Amino acid sequence: MAFVEVELEGSLELFEVEDVGPARKAAVVPVDVGESAPAPTGFKIPSTRDIPPVTLTNIPHVDPSVFRPYLNQAGSLYDAFQRARESNPAQLRRPRNTSKGSEPPLTPSIGSSRRHGSVSSISPSEVASPRADSSPADRPQPTRRTSGGPGRRTALQVTPLSTIPPVYFEPDFHLENPRTFDIVSERSEIVRPPPGANGSAGVPGTSGRKALASNAILQEKLSWYMDTVEMHLISSISTASTSFFAALGSLRELHLEAAESVAKINSLREDLAKLDKAMAQGGLKIVAMRRRQENMRKLAQAVQQLRHVTDAVTRCEDQVERGDIEDALQGLAGVEKLMAGEQSVPEGQPHDREHRPALIDLRGIKALESADNDISFLRKRIGKGFEARFLRSLLDDLRKHVDTVSSTATFQRWDKASQRARGNHDRSPSVFPAYLQLDDSVRSNLRSNLEGLAQADSVMAAAMAFREAALREVKALIKRPLPSSSDDDVESTMSASTSGGRQRSQQEKSSTLARNLRALDADDAEHMLKQTYSNVGEALRRLGTQVKVLLDVTSSFAHRSVLTGIKSPMSPPASVRGEYMGGPQVTIRAPLQQEDIQQVLDMSSLLGQAVDIAQSQITKILKARSEQSTRLPLPQFLRYFHLNRMFADECEAVSGRTGQALKAVVNAHIKDFVSHFGESLMQQLVQSMDADRWEAKDFGDQDSLILGRILEASTKEIESWTRACLVWEASNEQDRPTVQANGETSGVAKTRSATVDEQKYILTDSTLLVLRGIEQFERLVTGIPSMTQEIMSLLLEYLRLYNSRCQQLVLGAGATKIAGLKNITTKHLALSSQALSFITALTPHIREFVRRHTSGGGLLMVEFDKVRRLYQEHQYGVHDKFVEIMSGRASTHVATMKKISWDAPMKDPQPTVNAYMETLVRETLTLHKVLSKYLPEMTIGMIMDPVFNSYRDQLGNGFRDVEVRTGVGKARMIRDVEFLQSRMSKLEGSVELSHYLLTVVNNKAVAQEPEKKKLESDLTKPGPEEQQQPIQASEAKS
Repeated sequence: MAFVEVELEGSLELFEVEDVGPARKAAVVPVDVGESAPAPTGFKIPSTRDIPPVTLTNIPHVDPSVFRPYLNQAGSLYDAFQRARESNPAQLRRPRNTSKGSEPPLTPSIGSSRRHGSVSSISPSEVASPRADSSPADRPQPTRRTSGGPGRRTALQVTPLSTIPPVYFEPDFHLENPRTFDIVSERSEIVRPPPGANGSAGVPGTSGRKALASNAILQEKLSWYMDTVEMHLISSISTASTSFFAALGSLRELHLEAAESVAKINSLREDLAKLDKAMAQGGLKIVAMRRRQENMRKLAQAVQQLRHVTDAVTRCEDQVERGDIEDALQGLAGVEKLMAGEQSVPEGQPHDREHRPALIDLRGIKALESADNDISFLRKRIGKGFEARFLRSLLDDLRKHVDTVSSTATFQRWDKASQRARGNHDRSPSVFPAYLQLDDSVRSNLRSNLEGLAQADSVMAAAMAFREAALREVKALIKRPLPSSSDDDVESTMSASTSGGRQRSQQEKSSTLARNLRALDADDAEHMLKQTYSNVGEALRRLGTQVKVLLDVTSSFAHRSVLTGIKSPMSPPASVRGEYMGGPQVTIRAPLQQEDIQQVLDMSSLLGQAVDIAQSQITKILKARSEQSTRLPLPQFLRYFHLNRMFADECEAVSGRTGQALKAVVNAHIKDFVSHFGESLMQQLVQSMDADRWEAKDFGDQDSLILGRILEASTKEIESWTRACLVWEASNEQDRPTVQANGETSGVAKTRSATVDEQKYILTDSTLLVLRGIEQFERLVTGIPSMTQEIMSLLLEYLRLYNSRCQQLVLGAGATKIAGLKNITTKHLALSSQALSFITALTPHIREFVRRHTSGGGLLMVEFDKVRRLYQEHQYGVHDKFVEIMSGRASTHVATMKKISWDAPMKDPQPTVNAYMETLVRETLTLHKVLSKYLPEMTIGMIMDPVFNSYRDQLGNGFRDVEVRTGVGKARMIRDVEFLQSRMSKLEGSVELSHYLLTVVNNKAVAQEPEKKKLESDLTKPGPEEQQQPIQASEAKS
């Protein structure tokens, strides 16, 4: 141990140097010398502002995959070393050759020149004045002292790695990190400020941190840590070096043995080449010359065979030019067999096998390239010929079927299918559809044409052509019944002639066609649609049948046995030709590919595309006539709807597609028609009611039929309504609404009444119109059940309109201004009551009709109940009007009665009844007569009872209020009451009234009893006459 004085920054530091042996360097430990080394005074710890910012250096990160090649190479060597170690562990235990005077071989030199010098080699002046541009690592370091001696050079144990701080082993160790650097430097200061810095004198002992530049112990620690790691690495390498070099030697020996083996193999090959050249080549030359001779013979035969091929191709071309495609196809098959080298006897050659030349396969030679092209071209021409026959056969059959089948049979079949789809099964015998009946001749033609197409490799092309031709035929069927797309009038002809023959554009033709379509009347338009729909429907069905037959025929071809033949480079494998030409069984060029044909002739795809095209064209036609279709009369619109619905159902049944575009157009027409239909009926109703004179009209036979159908429709379907929708039957003109004039009743003079539930009703013109309107609404619901909700809502509005209009015209006296009536009489009120009662009686039947045609139509049921109550309340208002009128008349007569002088002597000697009583009785009888003529007994009783009650109250009170002093006056009162009793005794309720009035009169007190003679004379005196007053119009107003 020794002590060294070192001057650091103007002060002396005493270090203790320890000798730690050869394995470690000298450690310099600072020693506190007390006052001999005073600490600087006035030292101030730098703040964060004094420390300059440190920019962290980005150290590149090396990916571990970079070392993977080295690890793989070292890993294989390590595995070899392990195997050698396991096989010969004795080699690894050989003693090392060491001597006393030498160090262990793997022990590093402690005082090597790669390390800094020892502490003793540094002078105090060098430590005190370090260079400004040198780093602490570049400055000379003090060397370590070692104690030599032979006795101390012994093997030392390696210092364990646990002595190194764990911060160095952390995976995220970065020295540029300030915290890591602070731990590594043991919180040393980088630069110690000079005394008196920052304006203050240094205070000794104020800072306990050491300067990094002069901290030699810290530098020695870092060097020590590096030596420790190096020692561990050297130890590990020395442990594995013996086995590594042993494996390397074994590998070198293996390379030497492989080189010797390769040399021996080369020598053996040279010997074999010499033997082959000396003995085998002579024999092979003889064999080659014989083969050459045989090849020359075959070449001559091939040239002859080639000549036959070219001649056969020429003959086939001539046959195709003449139109003999069957013979050309057969000859083409022979040419292919001849080219393939099969045994075929050309024309003019002997048939015996001895003289028959041997044939070879010529399909790969260059001289036949043009022949191959000619054969392919001939096959295409033959295929085109069979394709034309194939298309002509199918299209002729399709057109013949469309022209043969009548539209009536088509529509009847559609209607039965539609009824079955809706659950209505008809018990009539079914007829075998005409589109399924295919003649045997058509089937045989298809079979022969398909066989020819199969031999010509044109089945797929023919199938595609048939698909396109079928779609074009569908378009042609739609265009056939359409009106011309050109103007035929004189003006257009003259304009066309003066325009220089200019061709019209497609837009002009379309606009002309649309104008001509809109110009068609209803019957012509219906005939056009019927013809179009029936033709397209039958064409689609027949097209489906043809596709099924084609697939059936091709499947029968596919299941035939296929002869094994030589494949041609330009065609698929050969198949059996069958009995196409009636000759021997030959190989067809290619078998029918069933999957490809099914894909091309996919019935659902073909029919779906045809349906899309048809519906697209028909949708344009329907859109062009939208306004005309929505303004059709009801019978014709129902036929129009039924026709479109059957066609849409047929298209869906054929292709499985719903046809949304067509249904959307038809549904839009339905909505527009229903809206316009309801508005037109309401307008007719308003016009009829405004012109109605409120006179009783005869309920004729046609009206009776209409009423019967309405009542019957509540329980079952009306056959006449359903048959009117059948498009195959002629439209019945009797189904159209007719108005019968009053008096034209086939000689019947009496006004007939309507009967509902055994109750008779006398109706007016407006009520009869309402009856016909109800039938129209129900008929529309029967024809278009899907619109029941909307149609019944319009019917409810229709009934509400009649009720409100009737109230305005009768109770509101509007008829006096609109219809020209002078006043509203009891007859008008009675007919109004009858009309309201009639509609009220029909409402339950209409309600049941709606119930049958709707599912869950509870809201409609409630609305019909509301309408019925509305009519009943209106009818009660009419009845109250009767009572109000008669009560007013009674009040007038009671006022007149009170003005009579009952005790005055009468001028007329004969006893008479006062005029007020006569007038009251006459008006009451007139009212009862009118009511009896138009209203039922129960309704009359409902009106007369309140009238008599009003009479009772007013007359009774009047009699009580009149003062009678003599018996003559009382007798006159009794005579008036008895007159009322005698004249109205037949009226129900009048007896109680007369008895009540007699009781009131008899109970009156008389001031003095007159003599009998005076009474008789007074009774003969006439009273004042009263004028009869008719029922004024003002009394009938609300």
